[in-house]
Amino acid sequence: MFINFTKQTRSQDIMTQRVKVIFFVLLMLSSFPGHSTSREDSARNERKTIYFFSGLGADSSLFKNLKLPGYHKVYIRWIPALPNESITEYAGRIKSQITVENPYIIGVSFGGIVAVEVSKQIRVEKMVLISSARTKDELNKRQFFFMKLGLYRIIPRGLIKRTNFLTYRYFGAHSKSDKKALTRLLEDTDVTFFRWALKSIAYWDNKVPPERAIQIHGTADRVIASRLVHPDYRIKGGGHLMVYNRANAISKIIMNYFGK
Repeated sequence: MFINFTKQTRSQDIMTQRVKVIFFVLLMLSSFPGHSTSREDSARNERKTIYFFSGLGADSSLFKNLKLPGYHKVYIRWIPALPNESITEYAGRIKSQITVENPYIIGVSFGGIVAVEVSKQIRVEKMVLISSARTKDELNKRQFFFMKLGLYRIIPRGLIKRTNFLTYRYFGAHSKSDKKALTRLLEDTDVTFFRWALKSIAYWDNKVPPERAIQIHGTADRVIASRLVHPDYRIKGGGHLMVYNRANAISKIIMNYFGK
């Protein structure tokens, strides 16, 4: 009986050791994927985040031709404006979509103006304004006058949402691809938001250029007249849609600036 008991005890010890070894091996194997995932998460967190503010009525497709590898990209969604809300007040609400500290920002046209107001309320690491304005002095004062008279209210809905040879020329849409993109953007425009934006721009009073920002403008821009703007970079022949049809040149400028 004593011998049998000893053999049984030894057998149990061996079995226990084997179980321990198996658990140890399983633990080691399971740790490898976890270690890999942790490294991937760390690399993702180390990437700088760019927040994109599109033009009035536009969505993220406006930026699809930009080549900015190595950055985490977030596209700001336009939210409905409140009655009689200023751009500053609107920026105070839309900035809630920015969830990282010291972000990079790219703003186009009206989106650039909103981005300027956002940059006055949070710290921005670097900002790029494309086909946009840094201060109210870069905008047409005659347009301000007519907008303050309330003429934005009587602009026909059909004129806002449809394209023709005049709108193609005004926005610098020359190729078939440009015209197709502009047509889609105008068709998707929220007319109520569009009219609010025109009114709010007329009363925009920013006089101080934002810090840590560069401005890229086209020499053929008719929406925000090139003659009124003093940008850091000029794109020869670039119109108001140049973020879409001159994306290669603009991408190089942005990558160089963000990389400094």
